[in-house]
Amino acid sequence: MQPSDELRLTVFFEDPFWVGVFERYDSGALSVCKVTFGAEPTDGELYAFLLKNFDRLRFSKPVRAAPKPTAASPKRRQREANKLLHGSGVGTKSQQALQKQYEENKLERKRQSKAQRDAEKERQFELRQQKKKEKHRGR
Repeated sequence: MQPSDELRLTVFFEDPFWVGVFERYDSGALSVCKVTFGAEPTDGELYAFLLKNFDRLRFSKPVRAAPKPTAASPKRRQREANKLLHGSGVGTKSQQALQKQYEENKLERKRQSKAQRDAEKERQFELRQQKKKEKHRGR
């Protein structure tokens, strides 16, 4: 695990599951990872999950973005925490980064499945050719 400037976890309910979005800011670049939980996770479960599985999280490719500055006043921090709790959850930059990651994964899956289909067609063709040769030899 490499140190990052800031790591933020937002947990929200996306019917029918609880979802967590990890936002990682590294020197002006934002990368995100979406994790689906079953039931509502407690703080202890989130901490245990973070300690156990952080190395296995697959973050998106970095997108240029600056982290949101933290407020100095404790009252302001409390207001912002309440706003985050009752707000929509995921910021638009995070959503864009997740969408980009989904599209890249989709293209990669398409490439792999096409390669598999082509290899299977080639194998079937070779079998037909071999069968023709054997019939031609009178076997």
